[in-house]
Amino acid sequence: MTSQVGYDFSLANKVAVVTGGASGIGAAIVDAYAVKGATVVVLDKDVDSAQRKVGDGAAAAAFGCDVTSEQSVVDAVSAVKAQFGRIDILVNSAGIGVMGPAEELAVDSWDLTMAVNLRGAFLVIQQVGRIMLAQGSGTVISLASQAATVALPGHLAYCASKSGLLGLTRVLALEWAGRGVTANTISPTVVMTPLAKQVWDNPEGEALKAQIPTGRFALPEEIAAVAVFLASDAAKMINGADLLVDGGFTIR
Repeated sequence: MTSQVGYDFSLANKVAVVTGGASGIGAAIVDAYAVKGATVVVLDKDVDSAQRKVGDGAAAAAFGCDVTSEQSVVDAVSAVKAQFGRIDILVNSAGIGVMGPAEELAVDSWDLTMAVNLRGAFLVIQQVGRIMLAQGSGTVISLASQAATVALPGHLAYCASKSGLLGLTRVLALEWAGRGVTANTISPTVVMTPLAKQVWDNPEGEALKAQIPTGRFALPEEIAAVAVFLASDAAKMINGADLLVDGGFTIR
């Protein structure tokens, strides 16, 4: 009997949009999607860096997008639709983390974290989701965090925003799967992007690493590999799931 599942996880003939795709985990996902044959579009506030992904051949196009601005999101998604005609994969990778004790966290820091990590994801998902629902197919992948599952000191706004992203995704999965659109999240531990190296290359980072059963932090390419699988046709029955890529940190 011939299997209907492709074990090569090809993304050929699929148009993928990656927010925050100019750097960090998002950039690794852009590169991985390009290798697997997708037509990749980067949406990022840093337009120059986003355009470099086009220049190096990983992305087919790049558009400036501030995910906290509804008009910016509408304009960017409309530009993608106008140029490519469809969107098959959405990866919400744009995000920020503002750390500090709960009693000292500024309201502005709380608001900014929610605006980028949760409201921004909602705005992009709603605009892209309407396109996917109209075409009857698509998948939404959002970068959450181990901080959505367990409490981390100093991460009040971050934990709250990423927990909210899990709830948002579960409702999407319930409402949209019957119309051809699935939704899932990926929840990494600390991922060794250039920015993370600056933040965690210290005794605090070593202490956190010691709590991870695998004994190390994740690589951006490891998160990208999971994003490839979730975007492929092999993952069509995965819906409303949160895939932890945390080396076992949250099993304790």
